[in-house]
Amino acid sequence: MPLDPALEALLAQMAAAEGPAMTEVPPADAREMYRGMQALVPRPDIHHVEDADADGIPVRIYRANDDVTPCIIYFHGGGWVIGDLDTHDGVCRQLAEATGFTVVSVHYRLAPEAPFPAPLDDCYRATEWVVANADRLRIDASRIAVAGDSAGGNLGAAVSLKARDENGPAIHFQALIYPVTATAMDTPSYVSNAEGYLLTRDTMEWFFSHYIGHDPALEQHHLVAPLLAEDLSGMPSALIITAEFDPLRDEGEAFGERLQAAGVDVTVRRYDGMTHAFFGLTEMLEGARDAMALTAAELKRALG
Repeated sequence: MPLDPALEALLAQMAAAEGPAMTEVPPADAREMYRGMQALVPRPDIHHVEDADADGIPVRIYRANDDVTPCIIYFHGGGWVIGDLDTHDGVCRQLAEATGFTVVSVHYRLAPEAPFPAPLDDCYRATEWVVANADRLRIDASRIAVAGDSAGGNLGAAVSLKARDENGPAIHFQALIYPVTATAMDTPSYVSNAEGYLLTRDTMEWFFSHYIGHDPALEQHHLVAPLLAEDLSGMPSALIITAEFDPLRDEGEAFGERLQAAGVDVTVRRYDGMTHAFFGLTEMLEGARDAMALTAAELKRALG
């Protein structure tokens, strides 16, 4: 399927803009660039939004109502280097609105200042905090999901693995939006989508260089590359969304296949004509509207 015309126009506009690439500036400047890119994501009004401290980790809590609800713990994307509570405010608002659930967005420490395992440790500790404070937060601790996009999807899968292996918080669902699941960068989708479709191979190399350096042992670590985990049985049920024009497409789908082979209930959906980062652009893209509706439906099916 051809690239969606709206995305094609957006990519052409970005290509025509003057200025350095994200990989050519310091991480602090890249973070400012990324914040500026989020203006296209709708931010609907929500019943209640508040910032809180989860044992030293900043979180933002979105409530669609005052009921005791299931909870979606959201880990933002951005290659473990960029992104924060504000860049994903729109996505979290949309998820809270579409599900009626409480969403807790986590601002974990970022690389290179805090490389692996610091971002994962923060996400895991924040998940423990949500469960420990469920009564005060008016959350049903028996109905917890993790979710995230790109590096956030990677962290969602890694938190699920860690919780399973360490008898940690009971996670019942994982919504993984074009997740990073491998480090090899050798799939057909990496070859065909290496450049020109927003997320590039060079950008992924830059992200990995900050998150894990060039350590061969970390490149093979299952909490960095969940696709390499020896055993995926006992993992939470999952939704995996991928995009046709995305270097991460094949590894996300391969992770879904491995989960299915391990007996996990998984829905894998590829969105043709879409690029990385399409999720949340619901005012611009029919594919984004469908993906948001599917994510909400799967969350409600698993937790509702």
